[in-house]
Amino acid sequence: MRRTGAVLSIAALAAGLAACGGGSGGQTYTTVVDKITGASEVVVGTKWDQPSLGLKVGNEPEGFDVDVAKAVIKELAGGKDVNITWKESASSNREPFLQNGTVDIVFATYSITEERKGKVTFGGPYVVAHQDVMVRKDDTSINTPQDLKGKKICKAAGSNSYKRITDPPPDGELDIDATTVDAANYSECVQKLNGSNLDAVTTDDLILAGFAKQAGGNFKVLGQGFTDEKYGIGLKKGDTKTCEAVNTAVKKLWDNGTMKQLLDKWFGGIQGLQVSTTAPPAEGCS
Repeated sequence: MRRTGAVLSIAALAAGLAACGGGSGGQTYTTVVDKITGASEVVVGTKWDQPSLGLKVGNEPEGFDVDVAKAVIKELAGGKDVNITWKESASSNREPFLQNGTVDIVFATYSITEERKGKVTFGGPYVVAHQDVMVRKDDTSINTPQDLKGKKICKAAGSNSYKRITDPPPDGELDIDATTVDAANYSECVQKLNGSNLDAVTTDDLILAGFAKQAGGNFKVLGQGFTDEKYGIGLKKGDTKTCEAVNTAVKKLWDNGTMKQLLDKWFGGIQGLQVSTTAPPAEGCS
């Protein structure tokens, strides 16, 4: 039992170190890379509902983001095995999970934005996606993003994608008068699209491609990407040591062909999808 008078100070210390605290023998680590090398364990946040990126199958998720996480963490550990605990991290809780220590690091289609940089330190990007539009395969009324005027599009909780359709710059891109329909996540968006409760789902082309592949031809992606979505590796704000180590790892994985192999594994052969073939430049750690 802790003494009452010490509760506040201990709680404050724990909160400050929670994201990388706890390891073998009760050791506390102040950065994620120190936890990985010192305790050989880490808690990784990923999506669990996005086919080909992060989809829970059995006891663990699988997909491109999951494989990238495993490869980066192995590099951070110097090639050693690391015990990874996977934690579902939806768009709406990625920042809180990093801030309160629920996860140590996030690989979850996490686009780097200036607004998010105020809350999170980002490694990477490790790949660049492009916002696009997915519709039902028999819908001939929507052929470009501009055709979404007057249509119903999905507003996934915690995602900014819908704003790029509906809002004017600088927050948006296209300033189109479309109706938004709320959903908890993109898997719910796809369910609504399949049930004709929506006209379109708009988000990153890699996310849409995964859902289109899973649906077996019920949907089509327009192939009209209109933004650059830099997928970053989320860390607790201020963990620049891990950020720099992550950037070194990402560059190595591009240089040795691992990233291309993983992109081909999960997205090869999807019609109309053009994936990155070269390493995106690192954003820098802050």
